Amino acid sequence: MAQNQPLSGIVTRLAAMLSLGVMFTFVKLAGEQGVHVTESLFYRQLTAMPLICFLIWRSAAGWPAIQSDKHKLHILRSVLGIFAMGLNFWAMTLLPLADATTISFTVPIFATVFAALILRERVGIQRWSAILLGFIGVLIVVQPGGSLIPAFGAAIALIGALVTASVTLVIRMLGRTETSIVTIFWFSVYTLPALAVCAYFYGGGHDAKTWGYLFGIGIFGALGQLAITQSLRLAPVSTIVPMDYTALIWATFFGIAVFGQYPGLSIWIGAPIIIGSGLFIAWREHLKASKQMVAKAAQSA
Repeated sequence: MAQNQPLSGIVTRLAAMLSLGVMFTFVKLAGEQGVHVTESLFYRQLTAMPLICFLIWRSAAGWPAIQSDKHKLHILRSVLGIFAMGLNFWAMTLLPLADATTISFTVPIFATVFAALILRERVGIQRWSAILLGFIGVLIVVQPGGSLIPAFGAAIALIGALVTASVTLVIRMLGRTETSIVTIFWFSVYTLPALAVCAYFYGGGHDAKTWGYLFGIGIFGALGQLAITQSLRLAPVSTIVPMDYTALIWATFFGIAVFGQYPGLSIWIGAPIIIGSGLFIAWREHLKASKQMVAKAAQSA
């Protein structure tokens, strides 16, 4: 599908953020019932697998498309990916939703640093300035030594963002030859067996309400994943990625409505700084990509 439907892409991405907001609410509710993080992860991945298989079956290439010669990278992506997802789930159970979501917005900041240090990508003074500003925003939110935010929860959220940023680099390398649905398929294939073992040992009998939370995690996680994939087909990344920051709106809403947790002053001050930093980095990357496309077009002319 051509990327020529920006409005549809934006609406789909907004729906994805709502779905993920509901999913994280269920993650927190399940955590309050004593559900282990690995069990929540298991149902998240298990429910997504039929959807992934359906998308592959409906694709033009069909099942032959899942063939890959990049299994070492897929395994690395799976290990890092499930570790990152687990840390993010854990952070949601330890912190108010708005706080954990705000800290998760540091992913593009960490990813840019990794791209410069590991992939040797050139990062100009403007993006380094945005990175510095973003970290100032993090310090405002976390307030080391004087914050109302639990230090352990903030540390888990930051480590989760750090690992998630490393996942984006591996996905970028896979993206040179693999489609997004193939990457997601192998992520599920490689993580489900290990999560099933963990769920067997750490899971247990639950009441109907808790089972509802677990299936809610799976269903809304799968819907969010589907919407994210679909949004990338409808519109360019530069158009839809800014919509990801609406996740904070839903995190704040569900945090207040479900848990009675109101964001503190540090969130209201720090979040716009972190979001502004991430948006500026995304804009600069878009400009860089556009210049590269123009240069390639000029060379081939």
